[in-house]
Amino acid sequence: MTQKKKPKVYITRRLPEVVETRMRELFDAELNIDDTPRSQPELVAAVKSADVLVPTLTDRIDAALIEQAGPQLKLIACFSNGVDNVDVEAAARKGITVTNTPNVLTEDTADMTMALMLAVPRRLAEGARILTDRKGEWAGWSPTWMLGRRISGKRLGIVGMGRIGTAVAKRAKAFGLSIHYHNRNRVHPDTEDALEATYWDSLDQMLARVDIVSVNCPSTPATFHLLSARRLELMQPTSYIVNTARGGIIDQTALIKCLREGRIAGAGLDVFEHEPAVDPKLLKLASEGKVVLLPHMSSATIEGRIDMGEKVVINIRTFFDGHRPPDRVLPGRV
Repeated sequence: MTQKKKPKVYITRRLPEVVETRMRELFDAELNIDDTPRSQPELVAAVKSADVLVPTLTDRIDAALIEQAGPQLKLIACFSNGVDNVDVEAAARKGITVTNTPNVLTEDTADMTMALMLAVPRRLAEGARILTDRKGEWAGWSPTWMLGRRISGKRLGIVGMGRIGTAVAKRAKAFGLSIHYHNRNRVHPDTEDALEATYWDSLDQMLARVDIVSVNCPSTPATFHLLSARRLELMQPTSYIVNTARGGIIDQTALIKCLREGRIAGAGLDVFEHEPAVDPKLLKLASEGKVVLLPHMSSATIEGRIDMGEKVVINIRTFFDGHRPPDRVLPGRV
């Protein structure tokens, strides 16, 4: 009996060893051993020869690249929850299926959102720097020193009440915050009741009334600069904003201006508008204790990355077994 030919799979970045091993067992997989980001010419060569492309969120899979794909490329199996870096419409026109890895990063991202929500008002990063930068020369406890803000009893406004937003709301409620949210659609009444959540159909009205804003909506053309200069100025001068979604959802230049002028009390950012570049003005604000900055690590757990890899494997196997992959991304749904 003739053995079925393994699909040729091109993986753009280094993945957890257990995932790479499984890929090699099941597919004719080309790994990225040194984890160097692939150049555009390398990606062009890949789409001309591979049956499956496995990109990450830092790879730009635009219409120009997809147009150069050979007829053998039938699947783009993204190692990411978001697919804003992939032109799904162009892929569909070319007859290429796109999949992603949803539902596995919810808890990890919600944990980090909650961590930032605590870190900024309670000045955690600033306090840690006092010990490390001064080489342990701490004068000791004082009743009026390093005072932050209590989060219990405050209002949290969640922008985007999907899986991650809901997970954030559950954690925040346990910390004593009251839950407010803005979403394209109102969540199920049972969820709303369980969270004692207040729905705002007007984002503007919600922003003006909450103490902490958590950005948890997907990155789409419609959400680019959703938190615009005008909307940021609606926030209270004692309020904070946390973003673990995508940097482009907030107008970063306007956010910096608001922080420098004291129109917003502080921010916790895990994502940036032009990452991996970080605006030097944000770094200065961090040194002044007005922001806490993280290098896009909200979903970075061993368990989460392995779960993502397993989803990629399942999507590829299902596709080449002649079935619809479970995590197919349809045009117009991004």
